[in-house]
Amino acid sequence: MVVVWIAELIYAVRMNMHPPQGSDRIELMATFVSIVESGSLSAAANRLGTTQPTISRRLQILEKWLGVRLVQRSTHAMKLTEDGERFLAHSRQLLENWSSMEEELRGATSDPFGTLRIVVPHAFGQDQLVAPLLAFLDRYPKLSVEWLLHRHRPDFIAEGVDCEIRLGSVEDPSLVAVLLAEVPRIVVASPSLVAQQINLSIETLPSLPWIALNLFYRETVVLTHRTTGKSRTLALTPRLSTDSVYTTHQTALAGFGATLISTWMVKEDLEQGRLVQLVPEWHGASLPVYLVYPYAHFYPARLRRFIKLMREILPTLIGTNPAPGPSARQRP
Repeated sequence: MVVVWIAELIYAVRMNMHPPQGSDRIELMATFVSIVESGSLSAAANRLGTTQPTISRRLQILEKWLGVRLVQRSTHAMKLTEDGERFLAHSRQLLENWSSMEEELRGATSDPFGTLRIVVPHAFGQDQLVAPLLAFLDRYPKLSVEWLLHRHRPDFIAEGVDCEIRLGSVEDPSLVAVLLAEVPRIVVASPSLVAQQINLSIETLPSLPWIALNLFYRETVVLTHRTTGKSRTLALTPRLSTDSVYTTHQTALAGFGATLISTWMVKEDLEQGRLVQLVPEWHGASLPVYLVYPYAHFYPARLRRFIKLMREILPTLIGTNPAPGPSARQRP
């Protein structure tokens, strides 16, 4: 890797490709890659924490340095030239080699540094993951974290996201998915709602008013018997459908309906009698908890250390179970 970097640098010198004094080649290349990956100058500025005029000026310096046009710009679009395509490939490789060399020279045992951008589920990230986050920051004082609570799937490259903790399946084959733990789910309702029911059973569950968490289910729910493994698919007509775990929880506490919900959210309510578990011999499918990030030839130490700590801590959280079987499609 270092040899490639040196060869690129020697080539630049031989070609007399020197940027004006005060400009940094690595910074200019990193800016160019960010422009391409973000899709616009303004998005690159947001990603790099600077202004659009600064990004535009760096691009102009880079094009003047190389003596070629890298980007064709119009009012509504931006497109790489043929030279831009070639320079993008070389820049990505060089930046990766630089990062690898920097970490190697700093030493594998030194504390990681820099900033991690991490996307987490909205409710789970606020409730269950803050303690692991603080443990991570306490262990590595040179690191900073941007903790992003999103409902949409991130564009890792364009948004500059290092990794995501995701509840539910991961279908994209271009991503590494590390299975950290599983979250059990059960059916609950308020005592006042249960008191109105006669002969409550798996057969009569669909007749209850339901609150559907439409991130995972809406008009049907599948429950599995704990002993026999037999599954039942129940057809529902929800009175309320929401994408908010907090709304689901609060309306269930208010006696509005029954719901299938993660055990971490209702553990204290069950212990205090504010909610009751319905048909306790039946449960919903557990939600897998994945740590997701793009494939790459090189992963910075800050990401590797975060993955390692999450593997240690997540299975021990209240309301989660250790993940069964293989834990990842690929390990860094």
